[in-house]
Amino acid sequence: MKLSKEFKVGLFMVVSLSLLYVGFQFLKGIDFFSTTHKFYVVYKDVDKLTESNLVYLNGTAVGRVSDIQIQQKKNRVVVQLDIDSEIVLTDSTSAVLDGELLGGRYIILDVKPGTRKLNPKDTIRAVVPKGIFDFAATLSTTAETTLTNLNVVLANLARNTNRLDTMFIRLQSTPGLLNRTLLTANTTIGGIGDSLRSVTGNVNATLTQLKPTLANFHTLSDSLKMLQINGTLKRANVSLTKLNETLSRLNKGDNTASKLLTEDTLYVNLNKLLLDIDALAKHFDKNPKHFLGPLGKSQKKIERDLKKQDSKK
Repeated sequence: MKLSKEFKVGLFMVVSLSLLYVGFQFLKGIDFFSTTHKFYVVYKDVDKLTESNLVYLNGTAVGRVSDIQIQQKKNRVVVQLDIDSEIVLTDSTSAVLDGELLGGRYIILDVKPGTRKLNPKDTIRAVVPKGIFDFAATLSTTAETTLTNLNVVLANLARNTNRLDTMFIRLQSTPGLLNRTLLTANTTIGGIGDSLRSVTGNVNATLTQLKPTLANFHTLSDSLKMLQINGTLKRANVSLTKLNETLSRLNKGDNTASKLLTEDTLYVNLNKLLLDIDALAKHFDKNPKHFLGPLGKSQKKIERDLKKQDSKK
């Protein structure tokens, strides 16, 4: 029997579609070469559980989610599970809805000894771990708080960036200010140097002018050495001797200080010394020749001059 081309094409399309369907279902987790039993689980919220999500028992995949139907009037979701026929479930078995934080959802079978064995199409007790949704809510709140703090940090960073920009602008203008300051300082230092040179020149000129005066003072000193003023010097020597005696009594610490406070000896001696010095100054003022002559006058000539002055008075 000869087959037509149309029949061959149709048969090929049917086989291809069948293989495509079987392959697609296999990728979804349906194993056509093993027998499964259907069970149902009723949840209030499946938390993004989808068909083809796996069912685990002791960490091993023993089935999959084959269908999800929502019953809006009863506010619940019915989940159909395809479980390997070799798995024995009891009336104490629970289907725990679980999942990874960033991954998909899955169901874990918690099989415990029971009073009877579950038959296909029976309902398994649903369990949702406490805290799975609370944890998500807490995580959301924490994330919001973190974002708020991050916004505050970014705002502070923006303000600090503005401050840094201002600081850098000021730093850029600092070299110019420093250069101007250095120029001003150089000008000031130059002026100070000129002033110092001028002052130094003036001091040198003054010292040059003082040289004759210093020579005259040297001559005056030589003349004073040869003055015949023994009487005045003796009186001054006596006064100084008495002053030394008074100071010695002050240094002994034998109540001499109290005597000094009550007696006027030191005052009298000092007063007498001042009078002698005053007389010497007046003598020098009236008779400079007695002191400034090349060799000075003799004592006799000085006494004659003094008698003449006294007779005139």
